[in-house]
Amino acid sequence: MAGPDGEATPEEDGRPGVLAWLRSLLLWLGLALLLRWQVLEPRWIPSGSMLPSLNLQDRVLVEKLSPHRSRPPPPGSVVVFRPPDALVDAGYDPTSALIKRVVAVAGDEVAVRDGALVRNGTICAEAWLQEPMRYELAPVIIPEGNILVLGDNRNASLDSHLWGPLPSQRIIGRAIWRYWPLRRFGPVAVRDGCPAAS
Repeated sequence: MAGPDGEATPEEDGRPGVLAWLRSLLLWLGLALLLRWQVLEPRWIPSGSMLPSLNLQDRVLVEKLSPHRSRPPPPGSVVVFRPPDALVDAGYDPTSALIKRVVAVAGDEVAVRDGALVRNGTICAEAWLQEPMRYELAPVIIPEGNILVLGDNRNASLDSHLWGPLPSQRIIGRAIWRYWPLRRFGPVAVRDGCPAAS
């Protein structure tokens, strides 16, 4: 149908109208927000607790789907999580997020002895750590629905060696990709120095 001056309307000559363009923009914006809130979330590293694996101010993408399925993240994964009750009770901001490495899951017995992590009776070979741990952790069996998390900078990390196992429902997601700085662009390494249970 021609317009009042006899020329074709934008819809007739193949050009989308403003309304169609706005609909498309809103659809893409909605998809982007859905991805941001439900699938992938950008985060930055606020401390040195994950050195040398993640540096202060590194930027990572956090995948948010897999931790909310039936299985917890496997040992060696790097997870982002809300602080446990023990930290919140001590005044930590409940809306903040921490990032640490999973070292044990439900059913594992874990301890720190003579500067090394021991899981299920076996000393773990964590070659990426810069120094041995300068603390001890009495053996603990991780309860169902919990994981144990430690920073890679073990002697300067606020983690499970201080407040115990982390309830899995506190997990926001798994850090999967470092996108900044570009010279360190690539996947976040899954590092588990403990042999798998046989």
